[in-house]
Amino acid sequence: MSKAAVSTTSAASRSLRYMLALLVAACGAVVVAALLFFAWQSFYPVQASNGWSYRVMYNNVQRAASILPMADGSLLVSQELQDGKGSILRIAADGSRKVVLAELSKPDGITPAQGGWVFSQEVDNKGVSLVRDGKVVDLFSGSGVQGLLDDGKDLYAIEDRKGNGRLLRYRWSDQQLTVLRDNLSEAEALTRCSDGRVLYSEKERGLVYQLSDGPSDPVVLRDLSKPAFMLCDNRGLWISEDSTHRASLLLVGADGQRQTVLSFLKAPQSVVATDHGTYLVAEGGRNRVLEITPPDLDETHHDIDKLLNQRDSHGDGLQDHMSEVLTPQG
Repeated sequence: MSKAAVSTTSAASRSLRYMLALLVAACGAVVVAALLFFAWQSFYPVQASNGWSYRVMYNNVQRAASILPMADGSLLVSQELQDGKGSILRIAADGSRKVVLAELSKPDGITPAQGGWVFSQEVDNKGVSLVRDGKVVDLFSGSGVQGLLDDGKDLYAIEDRKGNGRLLRYRWSDQQLTVLRDNLSEAEALTRCSDGRVLYSEKERGLVYQLSDGPSDPVVLRDLSKPAFMLCDNRGLWISEDSTHRASLLLVGADGQRQTVLSFLKAPQSVVATDHGTYLVAEGGRNRVLEITPPDLDETHHDIDKLLNQRDSHGDGLQDHMSEVLTPQG
């Protein structure tokens, strides 16, 4: 082989090695960028809408799903682990913890009923059960039951299944189980509003329906991102987005306006109201329970603190001022 041919071959080899090095470096940069992006999504702090605030109420609640405030100030929280590793945890007002039920598989919904409380397990062929006076009574079986709703006369349950989920009604008086709706796709939540309407969601389709007496149900909200748990109260309809990253907690007012109360959540689940005006959110993706404070509650607390600080100068008039602050304004 001539010297010219050898030189050409060497130059081509060096060029190929250079190109391969550039390719490896580029792939490495893409991988690093992707890892940084996922890390950013995981650790970026939750953001609250203007006027709203939040705090971490409890950490280390594994796969927190449903929350049920109890009369004694404690909380029941379902820890949605699979394969018999799930449990329902009681967190006392002083922060102490006790496992109430263990060896469950994806315990999810919890609702008060019949002087006790009912819970579901979101796996196939697992029962919906009533816990009362320290005893567990199986009520009926379902497949992937998640959301629960009780009105005293009937217990409603909804199955989180892809394309073949059902909305069930269990009648307490005679234990009759009725399939109200079927062929639902990833239906997760049920809630009742103060006007008596029952709403349910389909996560896959991004829809919320109003349960009707007829064979079909009107859509009341659409174009939602993975709607999961819902709560209907005097502020409107609360909806958590069941996304692993950058999920939001929405509040839909009576006028249909949507407000993002919290953003950058990880797999938020249930949202419940407390008896002192705040809200609790189970953030399953970060294994914790958050407490949200509304703007008007913050303002009330600020006014009360201000009046207390002025106690010496206002004297006997303090109680009258306190009454004005705590009385709802028309």
